Amino acid sequence: MPTGPSARPSSGGKRSFSSSPVTRSGSGFRYSGPSSARPAGAFTGSAVRSGGPARSGGFKGGSSSFGKKPSGFGAGRRSSSFQRNRSGGGGGGSRFAQKIDFSKFVKKAEHVEVKKYVAKHTFADFPFVDQLHKNIAKKGFVHPTPIQDQSIMTVLGGRDFFGLANTGTGKTGAFILPLIDRVARDKTQKVLIMAPTRELAQQIQEEFRSLSAWLQIFSVSVVGGMPINRQISEIKRGVHFVIGTPGRITDLIKQKALDLTTYSTIVLDEADRMLDMGFRDDMTFILGKCSATRQTLFFSATLSPEIKKMTEMYLKDPLFVSVVTGNTSKNIDQDVIRAKKEEKLDRLHDVLIREGSDKVLIFRETKRSVDQLEKELRERGFKVAGIHGDKRNRERMRMLESFKKNETKILIATDVAARGLDIPNVTHVINYDIPNDYDTYVHRIGRTGRADKKGIALTFIPA
Repeated sequence: MPTGPSARPSSGGKRSFSSSPVTRSGSGFRYSGPSSARPAGAFTGSAVRSGGPARSGGFKGGSSSFGKKPSGFGAGRRSSSFQRNRSGGGGGGSRFAQKIDFSKFVKKAEHVEVKKYVAKHTFADFPFVDQLHKNIAKKGFVHPTPIQDQSIMTVLGGRDFFGLANTGTGKTGAFILPLIDRVARDKTQKVLIMAPTRELAQQIQEEFRSLSAWLQIFSVSVVGGMPINRQISEIKRGVHFVIGTPGRITDLIKQKALDLTTYSTIVLDEADRMLDMGFRDDMTFILGKCSATRQTLFFSATLSPEIKKMTEMYLKDPLFVSVVTGNTSKNIDQDVIRAKKEEKLDRLHDVLIREGSDKVLIFRETKRSVDQLEKELRERGFKVAGIHGDKRNRERMRMLESFKKNETKILIATDVAARGLDIPNVTHVINYDIPNDYDTYVHRIGRTGRADKKGIALTFIPA
């Protein structure tokens, strides 16, 4: 139960509080996973010291299953075509949102028996260098998740790969482990990892830091919001891994600070989200600057026509593996809260003081509305944090870390700021503003009800 206010202020009266303050089909495409999982058609942080032609080739199928992520594994410029009509006021949601059938927001959680995945390997079975095995053991990892189990040997072998998996299924470990091993054996190898947001790039950086300890492998995080000259300096000093967002990577290439013809492996994590965020031009520009002999790895939660087109252009004879098993919201109780504009804050207050509201993620449409709600909840005595693109990178990372550690119980975020984040044990997702479309809604609520735990999703709609 929250440790914050036990009652909301009465309307019209002076506020009072009773306790102390309270977070991826061309002709070569073949799919061999189960039919139930078949995809639909169509900070810059400080450095861690521890272009070729398009390519073609169809997919060769891999197995498919669902697995959980073990704990601990895991903004640049947008193109002008990415423009949404948003409103951030108390009424919530854009004009496009009004076309959504609100009944889709109401659904009881279902008890779903998920057949436990039996891994073909343990981490000890993989032919990693000894120190990497030690680093994995130190983190307590024994059995790989399905995407890791089915991808690591392929990545080690140098083949192109496409992994279709939801956030939270261990995608980071699926590529970072075999790539660390490769570079540890051959320090002439270089790797570029591209992620849609600063926060996801930083999560990958943190995993790299812990798993590459004592291996003398260096990396740099290149994202917006921090001086580019420092990043250029680190690249010139010599790094093996460059981890960053499309916009900043593009800037570095244009400034001739980053020569991708020398990079042997390119990773695109959350490729679908990069497209959603308007980074298509940057993605194609970056891939066009890479060596034709590179290994390319794509990871995505969806298989849209645009993602298919990019894989056919840039991946050569890839192995395709899916661990998607359908709707991710079966463990989530979904409901709506009908409220007039002037009633919304009081109704939200009532939800936040309920027993079981232990870790709450609230979505708003605009940066300004995030700040507004954060201020209003602070005034009511709640311990709350808000993240969006205008906040300093270090501040955002500090707030996220506080929410992950349960030091902050309530986190307010925009969709862009929260994309790709893996935050465990979220009890509630609240759509204070109506999402622009149903896909956004599904992505939002997928932050709760994970790891066979039950979650609650509430959406405010007009009374």
